[in-house]
Amino acid sequence: MLKLSRLTDYAAVVMAQIARHPEHPQAAADLAEAVQLPHPTVSKTLKMLVKAGLLESRRGALGGYSLARPASEITTIDIITAIEGPVAMTECSHDGGDCELAATCGVADNWQRVSLGVRTLLGSVTLAHLASPTPIKLPVQLPIQSVSLAADTA
Repeated sequence: MLKLSRLTDYAAVVMAQIARHPEHPQAAADLAEAVQLPHPTVSKTLKMLVKAGLLESRRGALGGYSLARPASEITTIDIITAIEGPVAMTECSHDGGDCELAATCGVADNWQRVSLGVRTLLGSVTLAHLASPTPIKLPVQLPIQSVSLAADTA
């Protein structure tokens, strides 16, 4: 099963909460209470999101966390990458991947195609979509050519 970590899921929840109220910075404690997550978990997530450049942090009485850019310009792949690292299906499907079998496996190109499809889809869903109560409508078909797996019976 492909599955994101809980921390990545929490990061999306926290980011969506901030995106719903972009008019003023929000304190970590207030965010933790609003999304019903432990304060230490929210604080850890916020630090990772600031480090990735998705959030800004301000100190002081009017301080807190706010989006570094509009929610419509932050994608789910940005959030996932901030917490998990590069999105790739296999070791050979991301830049800098190091796989001992790359020269002989014969499926690396197709895994790269799958990874590209996943990254394309994740890049098409924005934080504004996640924060909206209206379900998003995804494209019916990704812009990736299908591969025929039919065996040659000649």
